[in-house]
Amino acid sequence: MTRFDIEEFIDRTPIGVTQSITLIVCAMVCFIDGFDLVLLGKIAPAIAKHFGETSAAMTPAFVYQQVGLAVGAFVISPLADRIGRRLMLIIACLFLGIIMLASTQVQSLHMLAVMRGLAGIFMAAGLPMAMALVSELTPLRRRSTFVAVALAGYSMGSAASGIVAAWLLDDFGWQSGFLIGGAVPLVCLPLLLFFVPESLKFCAERNPADVRIAGTVRRLDPNESLRGDEIFVLGSANSKGRRARLVDIFSEGRLTTTALIWAASTLSVTNTVVLGTWLPSFFQEMAGVPIQKFAVVALIGYLGGVGGPLIVGWLMDKTRPALLLASFYVMLAISLNMLAWVPFGTPAFIVVVVCWAFFQSGGSGGINTMMTHIYPPRMRSTALGWAGGAARVGAVIAPIAGGFALAQQFSLKLTLALEAILPLGVALLMLALATVRRESAMITADPEPEGA
Repeated sequence: MTRFDIEEFIDRTPIGVTQSITLIVCAMVCFIDGFDLVLLGKIAPAIAKHFGETSAAMTPAFVYQQVGLAVGAFVISPLADRIGRRLMLIIACLFLGIIMLASTQVQSLHMLAVMRGLAGIFMAAGLPMAMALVSELTPLRRRSTFVAVALAGYSMGSAASGIVAAWLLDDFGWQSGFLIGGAVPLVCLPLLLFFVPESLKFCAERNPADVRIAGTVRRLDPNESLRGDEIFVLGSANSKGRRARLVDIFSEGRLTTTALIWAASTLSVTNTVVLGTWLPSFFQEMAGVPIQKFAVVALIGYLGGVGGPLIVGWLMDKTRPALLLASFYVMLAISLNMLAWVPFGTPAFIVVVVCWAFFQSGGSGGINTMMTHIYPPRMRSTALGWAGGAARVGAVIAPIAGGFALAQQFSLKLTLALEAILPLGVALLMLALATVRRESAMITADPEPEGA
């Protein structure tokens, strides 16, 4: 038997067509996540008006969506570490597409809330599995950059939902957003079926003698010479294979790191959910800005936010990730406060919106990118998914908090000042993580010379 080191093979293999197509598909999956997640908040007032209700009546739909996202993160994402990233992505895209298209036919807000909960189950699983897949087919020297490019799809999805609110809402109704949200995941299906391979690292850790591995190796590098008696391993790992266990993300010195990441993810996601759910309504009801006008300005900002994950991914290949993220979240808190103080519609306001979107997308994307370095392949999807699930549990209260601010008629300045506390909390947790990662002898899956 010949030991074939998958880690070494991937790290020395040039970026080719297969990795590029995988990156495109994973970016599309992230696009779906970004689009569907914030779509409801962008068009909530229009949906409520369609059913003869106030904006506050949309709260159950937001809550159900968060519950679905939590369930999906805890249940669906770990399955990717058991039966494969590619297969679970196919399942998630299929069911999400069907549910989104079916949502255009609902006859009540209650039924819409139920559909949002079901959609959330499969929506939550897409991004962790896509990031795990793209990171495991990419050389270490380009891993953070590739993950960041995929995550830029999330920001593009958020921007695209703004297009629905700004230009499609009046002519085609709120259903147009759900039609787009359902079509994109269904487009991903043939690409996943015919062009994207399963993760080599997943296959090798699960079963070093998996017959699919040799075929994928030749697909990535047709010039690779294989004898046919290879046992595929990761680095110095043994050749017996290891199946993922949920407890692995807390073992081998990972407990403190996992706890800090979960806490940071919870605060970060809660911040994103509150703003994604209610920010257009905050400006409409607290500052008298119509949602269509806000959507146009926000669209410019979200396009600027596409650069956040790209820049943070590039910087992560060169510096300590946790310290970098701490600075991003401090700047996010400052930008968020300034949204309430700078007059709407002015050039300065557009600059502030761009900064806010840049630091928010870069920060949240950076946390996910960092996790692809910290956790080994066999538990990577579980780690990403469960961090997201823990965050979603905390974020269930986010729509309620936003609705409370509206009901109590808080000012925009007070509301956003309170909201800015969350990113400051993330910054403190990132500083703590930097200390832990520097001092700890924790074993990581991939070499990380820069540290956290």
